[in-house]
Order: sequence, then structure tokens, then C-alpha cells
Amino acid sequence: MDIALVVLAAGKGTRMNSDRPKVLHEVAQAPMLVHALRAGAALDPVRTVVVAGHEADRVRAAALAFDDTIAVVEQPEQLGTAHAVSQARPALEDFAGRVIVLYGDTPFIAPDTLRDLAQAAADVVVLGFNAADPGRYGRLVMQGDTLERIVEFKDATDAEREIGLCNSGVIACDAALLFDLIDAVGNDNAAGEYYLTDIVALARARGLTATTVTCDEAETLGINSRAQLAQADAAFQDRARAAAMEDGVTLHAPGTVYFAFDTVIGRDSVIEPNVVFGPGVTVESGARIRSFSHLEGCHVARGGVIGPYARLRPGAELSENVRIGNFVEIKNAQVGEGTKINHLSYIGDATIGAASNIGAGTVTCNYDGVLKHHTHIGARTFIGSNTMLVAPVHIGDGAMTGSGSVITSDVEPDALALSRSPQVEKPGMARKLMAILKAKKAQQTRGS
Repeated sequence: MDIALVVLAAGKGTRMNSDRPKVLHEVAQAPMLVHALRAGAALDPVRTVVVAGHEADRVRAAALAFDDTIAVVEQPEQLGTAHAVSQARPALEDFAGRVIVLYGDTPFIAPDTLRDLAQAAADVVVLGFNAADPGRYGRLVMQGDTLERIVEFKDATDAEREIGLCNSGVIACDAALLFDLIDAVGNDNAAGEYYLTDIVALARARGLTATTVTCDEAETLGINSRAQLAQADAAFQDRARAAAMEDGVTLHAPGTVYFAFDTVIGRDSVIEPNVVFGPGVTVESGARIRSFSHLEGCHVARGGVIGPYARLRPGAELSENVRIGNFVEIKNAQVGEGTKINHLSYIGDATIGAASNIGAGTVTCNYDGVLKHHTHIGARTFIGSNTMLVAPVHIGDGAMTGSGSVITSDVEPDALALSRSPQVEKPGMARKLMAILKAKKAQQTRGS
């Protein structure tokens, strides 16, 4: 059966106290909306529709950055969830499969749970959960395996409020039936809104089937405040750390390692304390990331050792057995197998061949104030400490640069390049200069 997703993302999120749309607040360095879209993408939907409202242009940009085939429609007035879903009707007019309605502020529903929703044999399927504290959640009123209706807490009787099975808001229904039922939804309730949940009772009144699929309560966590955002991020980190260790990754101090939503780490890698992974990081098997390193948008191949106190920025591509040491920054650079950059260096917009050694304090001077320029360093090179490589420049295979050199021209293979001012020595001058300085200091002290 074909699947379409409708993701509701129109809310302002007043409790966030923010100018940013609620669904664009980040968990694990990705907008909540992206988490919901990623979960739904596992179903390989033939169509995805995002319903935007507050700051719709920003929501649209985030959705299209994730998948440029997504249709984004607007809900000018927030009149309830049924009204929101109805805005997707034009985008699904010729769709004949099952629609799953998701929420942009509910980022943790698992793909397996969504598959169960897609495959459940009923006309209307609702995702429910047994809450430890049902609180103000809507309640699912069951009769055996049949879902009779959903009642919002504010409209529930005392007996209905005793029910522990709660409504997540996620619903699956065939497209034509979904919009037909929505047309019959009214707003005669305490909030005066058009509730999507009312389609269950309407379906049952027509003799149609309705049922529930249940999941763990943690999957249904909705985020409405900064405190809940922090709790959600902490929950994500706990799961990511546990999954990494289950997959064969050693975390020396798990609670200090921060993962992004898409971090990939191979087995037998070791992650030392206080490491931060930004988006877009892949670390292959057998690598070691040492303490206080920050990685983002980069790839570390097998056997790499990074840090401590290293920074890998977007575009850093490290081949096998590369060593990146303390206070080294790599950006938009390809580093060949077995190369070492061990101390206090910046390598940006560069290519370095295999088995090279980059001395402490080396800088690829890649920016002229307007444009970026490329540095090519060949294989088996030795770049002396405190070398400035002024791009664009090409250092041939097997070449060397002398410490303290400023290299502005290409260096031939196997050549030694030196660029220093001549050393001048003045006998006795240090002693004379020190005496002059001490006398000046004594005069200043007497004057004060």
C-alpha cells in the first residue's frame, strides 16, 4: 500500500518564548521537524506534506532542505488539528493510499511503530500509549480491540479520566476516507476547535472499524517548552550513547559525549570524555577520538586518532591511520593515509598526500579577504614547524620546508624550500639592552 505523510507544523509554540517556530527548535542539533520527517521517511512515502503556519517560510525552508520534493501548505488560522489536516487535501487530491498524520513537535516516534500503523487492518488506526501519569492527555475509549472514540481531557467525564491508555495524536487512515470524515467534524467542544480525534467516533457511527497501535510512552514525547526541549535532548543522548555501546563503541565517560542526530561511529572505536559530535560525522571502525575534540561534517577513516582538543570542521576527509593532534583545526581538506598533523596547526582548503608530516604551527593561508584558495601538499612531505603556506601553492611529493618559512611559490618534488630573514647577531647587545631597560624602569618607579 502506498503511504503519504502529513506532518503538522503550524504552531507558534508560545511556551517556548521564542521568535523561532516551535518545530524548528533543535534536538541533537536538528530541528524537531527533521526528526519527524526522518522517521516518516523510513516508510518510503510516495508523498509528504508539511502543514505550516507561524513563520511558514522558515518552516518551508527547513522542510525543503531535508527533501526538496516535500509539499508545504499553509494553515493561515490555527483552528484545530482536523482543520490543519484539511489544508493538505489539494496536495493529496490524486493520492489513493493510506495517510499517516504526524506532528513536527513529536520527534521520537520510531519507524517500526509507523510501520505497524501503516499495516494495521482497520479503517482508522490511532497510536496510543500507556502513560505513567495520564495527566491532561486525551483518552482512548476501547471496547475490546475496537477503539470507540477519543475524548479530550477537558471534555472527559471522571470515569473517562481514569483511563490510562492515552492518545498520541498520530492517526492513519485511507486518504479518501480521512478527508470525508474531516468534512463531518464539528467544533462543539470546550475549545471550539476542529479535532482530528473526532474522526474515530464518526467512523464508528458509520460502522467502520477503528483500532489502536501502542508504543512506548517515550516515543510520544511532545515538546512545548524549553524545559521539555532539554529533557528531549537528554533522552536522545541517553539512547544514542546506549546504542553506540551496544554496537561495539567504547565510551570512557558516556554522560560527557554529545551526539548529533545523524552521528555514525564504527565498532571498536574509542570515544574519550568530553567529545562533541556535530551534524554529518562518520567515524569508521577502530578510530580513537580523544578528549575535548569537536567534530562536524567530517569523515574519519579506520585507525584515525583525533585530539585531544582537535577541531574537525565540514569537509574534513581523513584517510586511514591519520593522526590529528592537540589544537589542530581541519576544514575542507583531504588528508592522505598515515599523515600526521600533531600540534597547533590550521589546515583549510587543502589536499595533503599520504605519509606526510605537518610540523607544529603550520598554517595554510587560504583566505585573501575575499576569496578562498587551495593548498596542495604532496605525499611524503615534511613541513617544518611554523611554516606559512600562502595559497594558492603546490608542494611537490617528498619536498621539505624549513621551520619558520613563508612559502609563496610552488615547491618542486624532493626540494627543500627556505624563506627566512638572515639571522643577525650583535655581541654584548643583550646585556646593554637589559641595563637600559632596568634603568628606565627604576626611573619610572621613582617618578611614581
